[in-house]
Amino acid sequence: MPKRADYITWDEYFMGIAVLSAKRSKDPNTQVGACIVNSNNRIMSVGYNGFPTGCDDDEFPWERTGEKLHTKYPYVCHAELNAILNNRGASLENCRLYVTLFPCNECAKAIIQCGIKEVFYISDKYAESSETIASKKMLRAAGVAINKIKPKSETMILSFKEEDM
Repeated sequence: MPKRADYITWDEYFMGIAVLSAKRSKDPNTQVGACIVNSNNRIMSVGYNGFPTGCDDDEFPWERTGEKLHTKYPYVCHAELNAILNNRGASLENCRLYVTLFPCNECAKAIIQCGIKEVFYISDKYAESSETIASKKMLRAAGVAINKIKPKSETMILSFKEEDM
C-alpha cells in the first residue's frame, strides 16, 4: 500500500501549531500565536498574546482605545516574546519562528537577539504601520529571512471524535 499523499508540510504543521496556540489568547480583538522550531523540526517553544504571569486578565484592561494606561497595550506580552521566554533557556540560534501576525518592532528585537534566523507569518495587516516597517528593516539588516506562508488549504479541521482517530 502506498503512503498517504495528502499529509501537511512541515511549514503547515508548525503554522498550525501557531494558529492553535492563538486560540489560547483571551484578547477579545486580536489573537496571535507563535511556534519556534529548530533545524531538526523539533518544537522549542510556543506562545500566544496575553498578560504576564501573575497579572490577572480580569483585572487588567483589554480596551484598544483611551488613555494608554487604560488600554491593553502597556501590559500585553506578544506571542513571539512569550514563545521566546517560554523556551526556558535552550539556544534558539538558527531556529525558525512561525507566527500568525507579522512581528512588531519590539518583538523583532527579541527575535534578532536570540538568534532566530527565519520568520514565517500568515497576516501582515499592519504592514503600513511604523512598528512593522521598523521591524522589517531590523530583521532584514540582521539577516533574518521573512516568509509569508502560502498553505495549500485555507482551513484545517480538528476533530476530537474518537472515531476520527
